[in-house]
Amino acid sequence: MIPGKMNSREMRRMMQQMGIKSTEMADVKRVVMEADGKKYIIDSPQVIAIEAQGQKSFQITGNMREVNVAQATPQKEKQAMFPAEDIKLVVEQTSCTTEKAIEALKKAEGEPAEAIMFILSEKSGQ
Repeated sequence: MIPGKMNSREMRRMMQQMGIKSTEMADVKRVVMEADGKKYIIDSPQVIAIEAQGQKSFQITGNMREVNVAQATPQKEKQAMFPAEDIKLVVEQTSCTTEKAIEALKKAEGEPAEAIMFILSEKSGQ
């Protein structure tokens, strides 16, 4: 039984005796949880990882906002699907737009050489 008033040092000592470790994750900038048709986003969260009996749990505190996935995906998120160097290479080699390069990389499963060949063959009408 836990007494009504306990200071934080006593609480940490009790958790340690029970084999529970907690670590603050100070470098977390954003937490994103994906669901069907929407995302839950917490910007500037306070995250604490709690490990007990080989399992990790996370306590997340902050202001949450809900975003429908059907909304237009920002260009930055689309570009994050492929390395910037690959997108740049495809654009430079084919003189196409960034959007066209990303589309070609999707079709080529992320392979820049195949994406370039796809765009060039499309331009030549083959």
